[in-house]
Amino acid sequence: MTHPRPDSPSVVPSGPAFASDAIPSALDPVRLRAERLARLRAMMDEQGYAAVVLFDPYNQRYATGSRNMFGYFLRNSTRYIYVPLNGPVILFEYPGSAHISTCLETIDESRTSKVVWSSVNQRDGAVAQPFAQEIADLLKQQGGGKVGLDRCSHILALALEAEGVTVEDCQQHILHARRIKTTDEVACLALSMASSEAAVDAMARRIRPGVSETELFATMYGEVIAGGGEFIETRLLSSGPRTNPWFAEASDRRIRPGELVAMDTDTIGVNGYYSDFSRTFFCGPGRPSGYQKSLYSMAWEQVHHNMALLGPGKSYREIAESAWKIPERFLDRRYPSIIHGVGMHGETPLVAHSLDFDSFSGDGVLEPGMVVSVESYIGEVDGPEGVKLEEEVLITESGIELLSRYPFDEQLLEKVV
Repeated sequence: MTHPRPDSPSVVPSGPAFASDAIPSALDPVRLRAERLARLRAMMDEQGYAAVVLFDPYNQRYATGSRNMFGYFLRNSTRYIYVPLNGPVILFEYPGSAHISTCLETIDESRTSKVVWSSVNQRDGAVAQPFAQEIADLLKQQGGGKVGLDRCSHILALALEAEGVTVEDCQQHILHARRIKTTDEVACLALSMASSEAAVDAMARRIRPGVSETELFATMYGEVIAGGGEFIETRLLSSGPRTNPWFAEASDRRIRPGELVAMDTDTIGVNGYYSDFSRTFFCGPGRPSGYQKSLYSMAWEQVHHNMALLGPGKSYREIAESAWKIPERFLDRRYPSIIHGVGMHGETPLVAHSLDFDSFSGDGVLEPGMVVSVESYIGEVDGPEGVKLEEEVLITESGIELLSRYPFDEQLLEKVV
């Protein structure tokens, strides 16, 4: 299936029509937290976990809504939350900051983390046993059983095993449980997307000769924060020759007339939900070259062809095998995935191209309530520039609905003559 290029710059094609019943505009925070915790516990019951100990800040937030010094604990996994299959949820918090989370109905009790400063004081070995004993005691009070760990120092896992606790890595099970979004999560994603689109628009309006990539990125980042977002995971904004190959981070390079500017949002936005779409812009004055429009046309066609493959019940392998065929000279610099999941960050699933599928993907099917981003990068080895485009969509009972609605660049979408 192919999608013709528009014949007029006034025609900026979009994907499926927006449906207000599929994408809610409001959310209930208490219900949001309750349904996420219930989904986590359903997974625990299915996988035989008596409890999970969550060190990953994303999983902590998913399970309880609790957030504290997020960036700090992304690198320093010393805050943890004990979630039993049945019984009170206990937060082991950074000293003096429990009041930030104890107001939440999902947190039943707070204690001070046993390991909060252990590494900086060369005390990892000394605190492992007290940590393990406390978790083992909680398990015994609830009848014992297997505990899941999503991320922690290996010596903590060894200490738990020394206490007779059966330990299993539960990260893949948690991510699998998180693949289906509740109604309130979809509302969060839509709100995050709206804020992110505003940030991209503020950045795009600053594109002109002489502005630096870093200045553009700073504009976008500032608008993300002002709009209620939290942070941007990457610095993927590049211009001119730095757009090929992809993944160059924003630099002090100043943009010249007639160049492309490519970016990816990768934003942890409103309510901690991810916003992930990409656009490529033309910097005037002047008009894009035929080569630039050709790259853009192919990227646009790849995204829209692959979006048309999506829907409930479609297998990951079927998507990979039916995906838009990348011309040979652009194959080496293909984007790693056709689609990837979206939630609180890039999530399950990841569907790679057919030639990479067995190395990077697993079997599965799309289900209603999944949210995915559809990726394209078109650039050739030794080529002068490249184009990055990406859309974010919700899988519904009958097909898909667009979450990303930022327009494409009209000049680059002009018919190549």
